[in-house]
Amino acid sequence: MYGEITIEGGRVAQNNFPDYEMVRMATSPEIDVHILESDNTLGGFGEPATPPIAAAVTNAIYILTGQRVRELPIKNHDFGKPSLAKV
Repeated sequence: MYGEITIEGGRVAQNNFPDYEMVRMATSPEIDVHILESDNTLGGFGEPATPPIAAAVTNAIYILTGQRVRELPIKNHDFGKPSLAKV
């Protein structure tokens, strides 16, 4: 939602966390993760729940505003004031 890497003078402009805005717990959407038993080999535990977040948030924006988000980060889009009339 916030994360953005910018290039200045051929180099990444963000040096560390103070320069790279990230979603914090207080501003992140609620995420439900369901752990399933399986006989498969071990794999990622928290990582599998991460990829669908952007799709879920952009779909929620579409439902609220009627505008599709096709590029990330979301902070670069201007949606105006949201209307709850569609909800």
